[in-house]
Amino acid sequence: MLGSPKSLYFLFVAITVLLGVVFYLWNPVWLLPWGILPALVLVGARDLRSTHNVLRNYPVLGHIRYLLEFVRPELRQYFFESGQSGRPFNREQREIVNKRADGLADTEPFGTRRDVEGAGFDFCQHSVSPKEVDASFSRIWIGGPQCLKPYHSSRLNISAMSFGALSSNAVLAMNKGARLGDFAQDTGEGAISPYHKVHEGDLIWEIGSGYFGCRTRNGDFDPEDFRKKSRSDQVKMIEIKISQGAKPGHGGLLPGSKVNAEIARTREIEQGKDCQSPARHPEFDTPAGLLEFVARLRELCGGKPVGFKLCLGKRDDFMGICKAMLETGIQPDFITIDGAEGGTGAAPAEFEDFIGTYINEALPFVDNCLRGIGKREEIVVIASGKVAMGFDMVTKLALGADMCNAARPFMFAVGCIQAQRCHTNTCPTGVATQNPARAKSLDVPSKAVRVRNFHHATMQSFLDITGALGLDSPELLGPEHIYHRPEYGPACTYREMHPRVEQGDFVNGKVPDAYRADWQRADAGHF
Repeated sequence: MLGSPKSLYFLFVAITVLLGVVFYLWNPVWLLPWGILPALVLVGARDLRSTHNVLRNYPVLGHIRYLLEFVRPELRQYFFESGQSGRPFNREQREIVNKRADGLADTEPFGTRRDVEGAGFDFCQHSVSPKEVDASFSRIWIGGPQCLKPYHSSRLNISAMSFGALSSNAVLAMNKGARLGDFAQDTGEGAISPYHKVHEGDLIWEIGSGYFGCRTRNGDFDPEDFRKKSRSDQVKMIEIKISQGAKPGHGGLLPGSKVNAEIARTREIEQGKDCQSPARHPEFDTPAGLLEFVARLRELCGGKPVGFKLCLGKRDDFMGICKAMLETGIQPDFITIDGAEGGTGAAPAEFEDFIGTYINEALPFVDNCLRGIGKREEIVVIASGKVAMGFDMVTKLALGADMCNAARPFMFAVGCIQAQRCHTNTCPTGVATQNPARAKSLDVPSKAVRVRNFHHATMQSFLDITGALGLDSPELLGPEHIYHRPEYGPACTYREMHPRVEQGDFVNGKVPDAYRADWQRADAGHF
């Protein structure tokens, strides 16, 4: 047992005591450098009674293990991570976002570092006759035949991030950047905060299951409160959040410790009390009920575009909504598809990792369903899921979207370093925290310019790549333009993986085999 950690610890204690006596007898001044040793002795004594196996077996020394574990994410990110290996966004993506945000060239030397022959690689084929895409195609009208006030939107907007998840300065910087660049910011389900209003940038008001910002004291939807706030000129669209990509099928909880007076006022909840977001909406529980809620909100807000956001789950659930459109005659002005790879401030690990449909699989399905019921041209599809570069936008539009939302890249633009401490309130950059001292580190004017720059450069990249394919409009993009390599070997187009459904096929009884079973199960009367 002489070489065991515990025996070494007791030997260390004995030597410490002996040396202390020797130094005291020789010269008391020499006791000062040894002052730390009794402290280590006390730490070791506590470790021997600890419930941690490592600390009981390795008193004092065991703390080195926990120290290294604490700094492991930083060591990996700064020293061991390759350009393409980081997650959720790799270093190469983050560097491109930051270069574009700073207004710098994002050129790279010597050739690609990606494994172009590897499984999962997506690419497109250029034309020998590139086109110049007019800047007017960077915008799109949102608003179907039941909408009175269509919105002329950028094809790239800031995705849903709430005040509470983001700091006040982060919200200010993003909204000012949106105003400078003439695009919109989604409020997230945390309601319209005072910081969303300061710079008067366009807003998409997201209404979650907690109805924050338009709720009664017991948490029900308050139509009069909604009507008053939604008719603000700054609010351009209303988005009903059904589910979120990072935690589909799960509600949310903002701990009472984070519900300060400001958040309580914004969300219309009690200060210091846990704030629960239900997993489902109290106002409806069927596909037809959802559409009736859409119509109700559209009337209350004065005819502005109203739609809903969801992460695609059970396919017959979405088809039930499609059937409800046919049966009720009500349709949304837009549908936001959130990919299962989407981000959030905090989510249960297994919901984040294993539930929901990846955006590149969801978009062709949604596009085909809307086409099958003859409504595709009247409903705008918005893709939200790891959109960071122009090629990401080209891919999403080719697979069935009309436009895109992005969240985390805009966080990078205001200073996020992907420290992944969003849920701890200790964000080192002041982006995702309610700590006032940390939030002050985020300089709003300079970060707003970075937000504008990133948006502009990404839109330009999107138009340039579209033109390189020989297309003079992004509306001509289709699944046949994007190649996917499912394994080492020949690639195929997404069109080959997702055959096209023609306009009105479902209504005319021409349901493809891949859709038939789900279409038969789908019901407008229940999810």
